[in-house]
Amino acid sequence: MKTIIRYLVSIGLITLAILVLMELVIMPLYTRQSQERYLVNVENRPLKKSLSVLKSEGFKGMVYDTLYTNSQNADYVVDQFPPPNTKVKEGRTVRLTITRPEKMVSVPNLIGQSRRSAQLMLTQAGLEIDTVFTEYNPDFPKNTVVWQAPKAGDPVPRGLGVHLTISKGMPPNFFQVPNLFGLSQKKALEELQKAGLKLGKVFYRQNEDLIPYTVLDQSVDAGTVLDRSQSIDITISVLDMQDIFNQMMNQ
Repeated sequence: MKTIIRYLVSIGLITLAILVLMELVIMPLYTRQSQERYLVNVENRPLKKSLSVLKSEGFKGMVYDTLYTNSQNADYVVDQFPPPNTKVKEGRTVRLTITRPEKMVSVPNLIGQSRRSAQLMLTQAGLEIDTVFTEYNPDFPKNTVVWQAPKAGDPVPRGLGVHLTISKGMPPNFFQVPNLFGLSQKKALEELQKAGLKLGKVFYRQNEDLIPYTVLDQSVDAGTVLDRSQSIDITISVLDMQDIFNQMMNQ
């Protein structure tokens, strides 16, 4: 019986000794607690210098993220993880966020484009629409771009918003003469009515260079803005004036 007791006591003492050895010697060696130290601060330093400092202090530096900006020098550390003065194990990898120049893109030419087309062009260029103004403008069709800022071709940071002015078309109570050249008489009449104008006198002129019975001239130049509705005379091309004479005689 005493032998069994002595055996159990010996086993207990050996187990206790092993536990104490693991707690005081083996575990500290395994976890390298004795090698923990405070992490050096490398923020606001050039990347090359930061990597050198970390290495000299027993750490490893790794570029983990990038901040694109033109307000700070390029290749500078702006953040680190773990943070400075944190107690970490020697050899720990420190993740660094560094600066890079902002990626510049060229502003597309949006003048004359519809608002939807302008939006698509800006998206493809990595830009977006910022402020949108509107104005009456007889020189641009309704819902097209008449002004932009920055102007076409300017290099700007990706993601910048572009300001636009969109045409509201013809001002109220104003009439713009359409371009009738090359249209048939019927189509010319439709365009005049659409613009709030009337068809005036119809003249004929022999012309072998144009398709017969199409408009070759108009009494008011295309694009002219009128403050009141009026009649627009047109001249129609024909191959032979005798045909017109015969038609008039038959009426």
